[in-house]
Amino acid sequence: MSGRDDLFAGVIPFVHAAELRSFRRAAERLGVTPAAISKAVMALEERLGTKLLARTSRSVVLTPEGATFLARSREAVAALHAARDSVADARRQPRGEVSVTLPFILARPVMREISTLAARHPQLSFRVSATDRLVRLADEGVDVAVRIGELDDSTLVSRPLRATRWVTVASPGYLARRGTPREPADLAGHDCLRFLATSGRPRDFTFREGRDGRASRSHRVSGRLVIDHGEHLLEAAAGGLGICQVLDFMVGDLVASGRLAEVLGPFAAPGPPVHALALPERARSANVRALFAFLVETFRRLEPVPER
Repeated sequence: MSGRDDLFAGVIPFVHAAELRSFRRAAERLGVTPAAISKAVMALEERLGTKLLARTSRSVVLTPEGATFLARSREAVAALHAARDSVADARRQPRGEVSVTLPFILARPVMREISTLAARHPQLSFRVSATDRLVRLADEGVDVAVRIGELDDSTLVSRPLRATRWVTVASPGYLARRGTPREPADLAGHDCLRFLATSGRPRDFTFREGRDGRASRSHRVSGRLVIDHGEHLLEAAAGGLGICQVLDFMVGDLVASGRLAEVLGPFAAPGPPVHALALPERARSANVRALFAFLVETFRRLEPVPER
């Protein structure tokens, strides 16, 4: 071992002795003898070529050089403990309760598959909150949040779950009665069913436009229904009340079964991404890692509407 690598041998004894101002108390904390602590610190001082601790008959006191070295050593020890905890968590099986919050429109696909996670980890239990309210993980003691949209909190650990696109659909019966729109401007002559966003305003429809089709623009639409629940919006569309626009993963099974048909497919615009988020100190836990893996698998399996 090189002299540089050898340096780490005395860091932990030094940190404890410096913080406790006592070789004896540091020895008790580490489960060794005071002589072992003293010997380790002396060897560290010799390698550094400077005194770190001034010994008295009753205590030890940091020298100026020791105070500087302690400040940096604490960071190294904290990183070492974090690495140790990470390895320990990796070996630990998920157990106890894990909590997750997710928007209403994502609750059904997740709950439909959660028995898979329960069977995989029989000692794991779940607390699920379906809400469109923005939940603050630290304040409310929640382990994982699933969110739709661009991320604005860089302090959270994130896992991308899927990209999305906006899909415009109507029932075959409605299209037979009212005709099929060929471009977004044609929606002016149709009943459009709108989702009531958390802002309190009905969401406009979004379509691609421009020569390269990369730009997206909102289109003001109107109709006889505004509702704040995605599944009920789809039921109204399947019942023939009008045309609605939703994210692709919400409607794949209804399009595949023929209850709804996509319209304006060439104008379909990219939608907001879906992520799973956790606090950094919780992301290493076996429970959160198991939930992250399950969510990635679940959203990968969701049947999208084929692009046309």
